[in-house]
Amino acid sequence: MHDSLIESGGYTYFEQGEGTPLIILHGLMGGLSNFDGVANHFPSLGYKVIIPMLPIYDLPLLKTNVKQFALYVRDFISHLGLEKVVLIGNSLGGHIGLLHSKLFPEKVKGLILTGSSGLYENAMGESYPKREDYAYIKSKTEAVFYDPEIATKEVVDDIFATVNDRRKLIKILAIAKSAIRHNMAKDLPNINIPTGIIWGKQDSVTPPKVGEDFNKLLPNSTLYWIDKCGHAPMMEHPDRFNTILAGWLSENNM
Repeated sequence: MHDSLIESGGYTYFEQGEGTPLIILHGLMGGLSNFDGVANHFPSLGYKVIIPMLPIYDLPLLKTNVKQFALYVRDFISHLGLEKVVLIGNSLGGHIGLLHSKLFPEKVKGLILTGSSGLYENAMGESYPKREDYAYIKSKTEAVFYDPEIATKEVVDDIFATVNDRRKLIKILAIAKSAIRHNMAKDLPNINIPTGIIWGKQDSVTPPKVGEDFNKLLPNSTLYWIDKCGHAPMMEHPDRFNTILAGWLSENNM
């Protein structure tokens, strides 16, 4: 995927396919490749898959927050000349998608949340006290998934390097604090956009009750469970995730 990134207007992104645009928003510690399963499947179904590289480490510290990322997504959509899009967000990406949908509902046709922050997060606000301990980072990374084998050496190495980069760590902690501040419980009942909630039954970062609460508070939502699955269903069970997503898109005429 990284070999086919587009750079345009100050944005870096992956794009493939034609049709209804599916804009995918990755998480705080996630990358574009987390959504390989979606990117490889949906262009053949008549969708345009677009995955922007969010400016997690690129904005000034005072602008490193959820609201600025939502504004970034708005500007990105405008840059591409798109009218209405489906936003798909994991973890922090779901939170960004929610806030964008609150601020700019006219731009959003549908919303998919998976392991989204915005109500409660079990691990986003920590300070990585043992960040120089590789075994500790490995165990924390494995805990994100139901199957620890998903946390490959490449994934662990990337996170280990990130949290040991002081500049990046400061940005991560700023974003984590911003996510906690931007609790959206009071906003959700006013977001009427059709929303699919795809949740891992064994998610320890945003536990199952968080998915249930999103479903209760969002007036136009449907909740789907994936068993034997942690915080990143699109990585652990890509085929099941794609089946649920395709069904939801079809049911909602998107």
